[in-house]
Amino acid sequence: MSSSSSAEANNDDSSAVTVKRVLVPIGDGSEEIETACLTDTLTRFGAQVVVASVMPSKEKVCTMSRGIRFLADITIDEAAKEEWDLVALPGGMPGAEHLRDSEALIGILEKQKSQGKLYGAVCASPAVVLASKGLMGTNNPNGATCYPAPAFRAMMNHPVNDDVVVQGNLVTSQGPGTSLKFALQLGEIMYGKKKADEIAKAMLVQR
Repeated sequence: MSSSSSAEANNDDSSAVTVKRVLVPIGDGSEEIETACLTDTLTRFGAQVVVASVMPSKEKVCTMSRGIRFLADITIDEAAKEEWDLVALPGGMPGAEHLRDSEALIGILEKQKSQGKLYGAVCASPAVVLASKGLMGTNNPNGATCYPAPAFRAMMNHPVNDDVVVQGNLVTSQGPGTSLKFALQLGEIMYGKKKADEIAKAMLVQR
């Protein structure tokens, strides 16, 4: 499937709506609240949200951090062949370690960063995945955030305590309790504040 930019360039019908494509990678031990907040909220914006398993066995069923089993849509190797408007990482342990150890996912994230395309991470993933792989922003005084455990904060150059931090094309957040704010912020960047406020109101979320 072609990227959003290609679809816009090749479509002469100005009334057509280009669907934003969002990748949410998961593995065994990923955090289910964060995963559900991302997939549910961004679907409400109108995005096509695709969940990809990073497990090396190519198993699409992942057992999440609290034992709930999630069925992914595709494998991460399949995801690596496609283009994404946003790649959003849930946290959870050892889920974040599985994300970190996926060469295909790191390649996707490096591509997002180099092309200035949107990517984000919540909970353990900003530290365990992004910081460990050199995928954090380095020139923004606002720093980044993650789950406020000392071991995670020690992995980051400039950790801050905000619920959600926007750092160029990178967005980070703290954990399960901030995941709705995280997803709404990602949606706002892609679809605008008016749309984000409408969805937040419908979901009874104070922004």
